[in-house]
Amino acid sequence: MSISGALSNALSGLNASSRTADVVSANVANVLTEGYAPRDIALQSQRDGRGVSVTGVTRHVDNALLGDLRFANGALAGSETRATFAGALERAIGTPGAPGALSGQLTTLETSLISAAARPEETSRLETVIRDADGLATSLNKVSSRIEALRSEADADIARTIQSLNEDLQRVAALNNQIAGARSNGRDSASLEDQRQRVVDSVAEIVPIRQLPRDNDKIALVTTGGALLLDGRAATLDFDASPIVAAHMTQENGLLSGIRIDGQAVRTDANGPLAGGRLAALFDNRDRAGVDAQAAVDSVARDLVERLSAPGLDGTLAPGAPGLFTDANMALDPANEVGLAGRIRLNAAVDPDQGGAVFRMRDGLGAATPGPVGNAGFLDKLSDALSMPRATSPGLVTRSSSDHLADVTGRIANDRLSADEKVSFATTQATELRSLQLENGVDTDAEMQRLLLVEQAFSANARMIQTIDEMMQTLLRI
Repeated sequence: MSISGALSNALSGLNASSRTADVVSANVANVLTEGYAPRDIALQSQRDGRGVSVTGVTRHVDNALLGDLRFANGALAGSETRATFAGALERAIGTPGAPGALSGQLTTLETSLISAAARPEETSRLETVIRDADGLATSLNKVSSRIEALRSEADADIARTIQSLNEDLQRVAALNNQIAGARSNGRDSASLEDQRQRVVDSVAEIVPIRQLPRDNDKIALVTTGGALLLDGRAATLDFDASPIVAAHMTQENGLLSGIRIDGQAVRTDANGPLAGGRLAALFDNRDRAGVDAQAAVDSVARDLVERLSAPGLDGTLAPGAPGLFTDANMALDPANEVGLAGRIRLNAAVDPDQGGAVFRMRDGLGAATPGPVGNAGFLDKLSDALSMPRATSPGLVTRSSSDHLADVTGRIANDRLSADEKVSFATTQATELRSLQLENGVDTDAEMQRLLLVEQAFSANARMIQTIDEMMQTLLRI
């Protein structure tokens, strides 16, 4: 071998050792960096036998495990979103025994009716009944308002999430082009691929996706439901946010927006192409869980209105006149139940603040003048109406008003418990997969061993150059 050949070999060895040390140090430095994939340098002997050349840097990624982890993270994000909403609904209606709970308000009204019936001549007891009845109606109004607010928040979250999703898709498309450009120019693209992986991970929490390889190390993104989000060009998702979501507003009646992908409307339910992640959970909260909760409290309100305005209950009222509880001061229209919990009011006839008279709480809502102070007949009828078993709809089990409310409260509590269980399961699954991914991450012990080998190779090549230099100096002195 010639001296020039030996020098070329040694210099290429120094370059390879230097590049390897750079890769090893980057691995160690990023051991805690989220989304960082361990690197390994690829070396190849030169064809003319003159040393070694660096052919590239390889990222080590288990794509199957990464895909499973993305599915798990998407399921976890969706479960947490549903659980948060379910917990808020449960707090709105209140659990038995909690301050301000609907069940407690109804029990208080039943108790005050019994107390007033025992001493109907005491105005203070009649006033207590009026105050408790108004408190129950006000609590139903607040629960309905809270459900509307939660649905409005979900609608606003959908708009923000879709904006974030569009931005992420554009970033992935841009990174695709940058990676392809780096590859074609012989530059290292590993850092760009790390960035792309982190962005795709963010997309996967919003919408479960599959990553498909394309030419020049580009990728395409397709949802598990079959919607194409990125393939060369990023798709655009459109959504029209609503400033407020009222009880009667749904996607089905056209008053709330769905999603359009490149102008094409897609389903947003559990069978739609975007199901499975946080975005689908937000739609579920707005369009199913919130609507179901509203219907449940509306049924409680309707039950109260119908029980306390039943024919024959109050002989002082004209047929069809509203009873103790009204629909916005009017008689209930059975075809207009949606949102009733937000409109239920105490009858103004017994409310002194609205020009009513307290004695009507004893003598009847239509009484023109006070009757016998010892007459508790109307109070007894009101109390019996609340405790009388009746079905809220044909074919359903007959229940008292408190039992009906307890059934509604129990169903909402069960929904929250079920949502929490799903979060627990999804958390466990995501944690286990994350642990497996970390096991395939940077092994600092192995990297330090590699660094020792690099040091030895660097010293050997440096010694080779030093020897060649001494030989050249000797030749020049001859």
